[in-house]
Amino acid sequence: MDLTHRLATETDIPAIRTLMDRAIEALQRPYLSPEEVAASRLSMGLDTQLIADRTYFLVETGGRLAGCGGWSRRATLYGGDHSAALRDPKLLDPTEDAARIRAMYTDPDFTRRGVGRLVLHLCETAAREAGFVRAEMMATLAGEPLYLACGYAPIERVMKLSVEGPPVPGVRMGKPLV
Repeated sequence: MDLTHRLATETDIPAIRTLMDRAIEALQRPYLSPEEVAASRLSMGLDTQLIADRTYFLVETGGRLAGCGGWSRRATLYGGDHSAALRDPKLLDPTEDAARIRAMYTDPDFTRRGVGRLVLHLCETAAREAGFVRAEMMATLAGEPLYLACGYAPIERVMKLSVEGPPVPGVRMGKPLV
């Protein structure tokens, strides 16, 4: 499969949101109950600050969006535009803080084809070039196997990602970038 990548722009937002909806619905199902999948939308989704910061990547194949994800030099660990309580725009110090890997999604039609690994590689490379020596993320249970395979280690298991709705588990994970 021929994968290409580029930075996302504001005009990509509708396609990104569609991909995210498809991924949340299909890929979380084996790990979460239907109520938890619905509740996960309270803490998951697009943070358009990543697009504005030019740190959000798209992976495409054959003219189709196959995956997306980004990294951030801001303190927010996870959450979309709608989850204001989870967001912190404070800039991180690359010598002390970990870059944030954020909002990674693969279209269900393209799982297990290297899309997630490519997005993660792009994010890690860009964060390293910005001076960060570590990366952290809040992983979903569906994403945890990929991140473990890519060298991330669990830091903390979280039982409720959002202040609203039923509990939805996640795993804070980290990795050195050097």
